[in-house]
Amino acid sequence: MLLHYRTHYIDDYKPWVTFIHGAGGNSAVWFKQLRDYKKHFNVLLIDLRGHGKSQSVQWKNDDTFVTIGKEVMAVLDRENIKSSHFVGISLGTIVIQTIAKTYPDRVSSMVLGGAITSLNLRTKFYLTLGHLGKHILPYMWLYRLFAWIIMPKSNHKEARVTFVEQAKRMCQKEFIRWFSLTKRVNPFLEELQKDFQGVPTLFVMGEEDYLFLDAVEDVVLTTKSYVKLECIESAGHVCNIDKFQIFNDVTINFIYEHCGVILPIKTS
Repeated sequence: MLLHYRTHYIDDYKPWVTFIHGAGGNSAVWFKQLRDYKKHFNVLLIDLRGHGKSQSVQWKNDDTFVTIGKEVMAVLDRENIKSSHFVGISLGTIVIQTIAKTYPDRVSSMVLGGAITSLNLRTKFYLTLGHLGKHILPYMWLYRLFAWIIMPKSNHKEARVTFVEQAKRMCQKEFIRWFSLTKRVNPFLEELQKDFQGVPTLFVMGEEDYLFLDAVEDVVLTTKSYVKLECIESAGHVCNIDKFQIFNDVTINFIYEHCGVILPIKTS
């Protein structure tokens, strides 16, 4: 079963940009990016399995992020997209890095927003509590709790509300399946950060992303020069909503740079 997706096509000469949302969200989370991006690029928006309108994909016991990456690439194959720039948020950044590891020739660049590169002790503690309660508590209780933990400040409210509203389209079973992927994710994340496959990579993080920013800073300091970090002031984990225009300007310029062109003006 193919994932649900939609495209905004300009012409064959424009590069493709593929957007990958986070856990509990869907492709609608990119509504603040779409207006600017579709002026410059062919755009592909995908709902990952169990999210949005991709509710019919069946899980198997051995499914992993590699499986999910293959499903994304099946959409690109269907649209005959030979290569694409990828933009992701939160857990979607793990999917994108998995694709880059498996299909490096088809990833022109990576923009990793609110990236998850490792789980610190605090995050592991929260996830452990979630695993203990996932079969007992209604998943929306857990999702609201995690949304508040990850995005606690008043200026994160729009992002927090957006993800909670989108998560209502999931069912308890799908939430548990995605949550279970986090059980053994740290060794997998460590493997991903060892080699970016020569793919130009931009991390875009909110300065108030207290759970994940430190780990990303460590990755950037210890990785080759084609990996960059942009921190956005007064933004949290879902920085593409908190400070969407800064996110758009920075990321579109980055993609243009790796198309061989530098965009000289802001997109706004």
